[in-house]
Formats: sequence, C-alpha cells, structure tokens
Amino acid sequence: MMTNRYNNQQIESFAQAVLKDGHCVLSNHFSLATLNAWREAFAPLLDEHIEREGKLRNRGPNRYYVTLPFTAPFADPSIYEDEDILAIAKRLVGEDMVMCQLATDTPLLGSDYQNVHRDAPPLFPETGMETPPFQLAINFPLVDVTLENGPFETTRGTHMMSKEEGLRRMESGEIKLEPITMQLGDVMIRDVRGLHRGTPNYTKTPRPMVVIGYSRRWLYRPEVSIHIPRTTFDTLSERARHLLRFNPIVESLEDKPEVEVYQAYAY
Repeated sequence: MMTNRYNNQQIESFAQAVLKDGHCVLSNHFSLATLNAWREAFAPLLDEHIEREGKLRNRGPNRYYVTLPFTAPFADPSIYEDEDILAIAKRLVGEDMVMCQLATDTPLLGSDYQNVHRDAPPLFPETGMETPPFQLAINFPLVDVTLENGPFETTRGTHMMSKEEGLRRMESGEIKLEPITMQLGDVMIRDVRGLHRGTPNYTKTPRPMVVIGYSRRWLYRPEVSIHIPRTTFDTLSERARHLLRFNPIVESLEDKPEVEVYQAYAY
C-alpha cells in the first residue's frame, strides 16, 4: 500500500517552491530496486530507438527521447500513483488533473548543450503575462546524475516571465543556469515553462531521465500520449483510470507510431 512520506505542511512547502522557483526536488523518494529494474528494461528500448530513428537528431546529437511502453515494469502504480507526488501535483494543476506522458530523455557520449528553451509556450502570448501552472514534468533518473554525465540545467523564476525577459536576465547575469545533480531515487517536480537545457554526457554510460507529465484536465498536446494496452487498463485502480482517462486504449502496443510524434519540443 502506498503511503505518504510527507505531511500536509511539507507538501505545501514543495508546491510553493515550484510556484516560486519553478521546481523542487524530493530526495531518496523512489525505490532503488524499482529504478534498477527500469534501467535494465530500458536499455534494449534505447538501442532499438537509436537504430530506428537516431539519424533524426531531433533533441541534438546523441540525445534521444523515447516513449516508454505502458507495460511492466514501467506501468508501476508505486511510481505514477505516488501519494506525495500526486498531492503536490494536485496543488499545482488541480484535483482533476490528467497523466499525459511517460517517456525518457537520454544523452550519450557525444551529446552537446541544447539551446535554452521551455517545454511549452505560454497559454496567452498576446497578453505578455504568465498564468498559474498548467503542466508539470516529474523527472527522475535511472542512474546517478553527476556534473560529468549530462545534468539538466535550469533557472529559477523564469516560468513566470516571458522567454525574452528570462533570456535578458540571464544575459545580464541576474539569473543563472544551475546544474541539477541527482542521486538514483531523487525526483524533480517542475513547471515545464522554466528556461532550461540539456548538457553533454562526457561518460560512456547513458544517462536516462524519465519524465511523467501531469497537466490540467483541459490541456491537450497531441504530440504526447500514453498508449494503454486493454489488458493493462483492466488491471488499473479507479484513480489510475481517471488519471489516464484521455489516453488511447489499444489492443496491442504494436499499434504505436513508427517514429516518435514529439519532435518539436523547444519553445
């Protein structure tokens, strides 16, 4: 049975950090055994992806976005129904939120710095104003993240200003990019509008970072979705079915697209 690690005051503190800075980190949160099983199951998926569409270089050289199949070990309620993460997410994107994404970002040796970007455009760019959060990325690595193997670099507070203003403040030195090193088991919760970039992996070991997307119920981004096998859907809890309610149910995962649909990722 999944239980809360944090009390209501701590949950509120994490949510406030995301509202203020754009992200927070939960240390030692997920089971190492679970994540090691994910890493082993992911390795052949990465090899297959590189062989199939590595030439696209859509995330930059030697960096790959791979959607995870919603089957064991990845269809794990101890991960996507984690009580603490759901409690924080609900404070940020609403009680009726949806789970819309289950994927990975993996730089290999030979990867490079990405351009600084956001993962979503503003909802109402003509106003020049930002809104409360509407989509979150729940990020957790499948290996320790060090300064050498491609840490995610992000900024504080840029989710609540225009991209142009954020870049201006970065250029002036008022705001700095910060590398986020993480231990296996750590979890980052972030507003996808914060300015950030991927960095080079200088090691010979891939650095997979999982992303689970939770968003407000009305936000539909057709480039991301989770194909749920009917046999898996039949085993889901009532809460999981509600979280995943807008994703396609398929008879077989062989029905998935030939290539990743999520190609344009930077805004």
